[in-house]
Amino acid sequence: MTSLSPIQPASSDTAEPVIRARDLRLTLGEGEAAVEILRGIDLDVMHGETLALLGPSGSGKSSLMSVLSGLERATSGSLTVAGEDFTALSEDDLARARRGRIGIVLQAFHLLPTMTATENVATPLELAAIDDPWPRAAAELEAVGLGHRLTHYPAQLSGGEQQRVAIARAIASRPPLIFADEPTGNLDASTGESVIEVLFRRREETGATLIIITHDPALAERCDRVVTMGDGVIASDTGA
Repeated sequence: MTSLSPIQPASSDTAEPVIRARDLRLTLGEGEAAVEILRGIDLDVMHGETLALLGPSGSGKSSLMSVLSGLERATSGSLTVAGEDFTALSEDDLARARRGRIGIVLQAFHLLPTMTATENVATPLELAAIDDPWPRAAAELEAVGLGHRLTHYPAQLSGGEQQRVAIARAIASRPPLIFADEPTGNLDASTGESVIEVLFRRREETGATLIIITHDPALAERCDRVVTMGDGVIASDTGA
């Protein structure tokens, strides 16, 4: 088993990037059917930074997030996350690297249908050996406006409510790295604004690094940095 060092929160003397990608490439399919999704990404993300990832559909935003978070393995290139070489870790070690350390909100909710909202949030906390998982799960669900839905199953929740459960699950462990792919895409404007406030408040409380895929210009403006992708490459970077 590979020994994993902790991801450190932001501090004034943290000079090394928490994420460093060099010539990162992702190809899906083989032979004539092969499609190059990421075509040589160079990217540094600093501890505590908030970064908005923009670009049209098919530009590679979600694929880049999947690779940076360890959900997808790059075809080639180098990727270090908190000093760990993600390109060298096994699937099991990548899963361990994410657990309690990386929070991920995807467009697909991936809630377990046989578990209540509280169980969906508390179970990952238990697996990560985090103290008081059940009270914390309830508190996070309350923070996203679901205090009245604690015992409901996913099938009993609307799409927007399921999205809020997924967000609560991602941030409940206070992870040093948070990835969010269109976190308000299934929410009405008022609920979406409140959820974004929760995300940014948790980031401020913990010094976490926050990377958000969004089409919302107002949300992008709240971030320290905006990276725009096009056709599998970085087209612009306000931090460059």
